[in-house]
Amino acid sequence: MEHSGTKNLSYFPGIFKEGWRTYYVYILTNRNKTVLYTGVTNSLQNRLRQHQNDILINKKTFVSRYKCHHLVYYEEFTWIQEAIAREKEIKGWLRIKKLNLIKTKNPNLDFLEDSFL
Repeated sequence: MEHSGTKNLSYFPGIFKEGWRTYYVYILTNRNKTVLYTGVTNSLQNRLRQHQNDILINKKTFVSRYKCHHLVYYEEFTWIQEAIAREKEIKGWLRIKKLNLIKTKNPNLDFLEDSFL
């Protein structure tokens, strides 16, 4: 019998194989920082490239229309359900609240995408 309060994880086969990933909620802006776009992905690097490609081919998306490909904020999650819930929460906010969130980690609204590309 275990006394530490931890469970024997061998009783939960696959618990760490499925579900344990990194998901990102991210906010993009355009060059002039006049538009904000919030999204969720399991690969921030791939998603940023996809957004850039959508702009290059002039795909009919919000990101392409407003040329939002500069990363200014992201959060990491282990469970997709939490990431989706957070994305929906942020999308419901007014712009000023989103800017205040961004400034908690990125006070100068620096472009962060070079860290992922």
